[in-house]
Amino acid sequence: MEIKQKPLLPSLKEKKRYIVFEIFNGENLSFSNVKDSIIQSYKSLFGEIGLAHSGIDFIEYKNQKGILKVGTKNINNIKASFCFIRKINKQDVTVRSLGISGILNKARSKFISGGGL
Repeated sequence: MEIKQKPLLPSLKEKKRYIVFEIFNGENLSFSNVKDSIIQSYKSLFGEIGLAHSGIDFIEYKNQKGILKVGTKNINNIKASFCFIRKINKQDVTVRSLGISGILNKARSKFISGGGL
């Protein structure tokens, strides 16, 4: 006989936010290079435990703009880690957050022209 675990109540789940970011001066950067640079920057600032607690999830990246999902408690941490990214794949870059939204479709329509990446 298996014991069935009860699901978490919605009030106990961590709230998520979508951060739209843009990369300047980086031409033809691959999704994996951008993802690795953001994760490495976050890990160097807050450590592996901080990275594990942040809940960072990359949604999409195209045309030097991307969307990532993060817990509400770590929004300022991820924005701080953007400041420390100087090079991606030996190219000088600047990463800037364009905005934060609680709904993925609003993040796409409000911060990315054309409604999609």
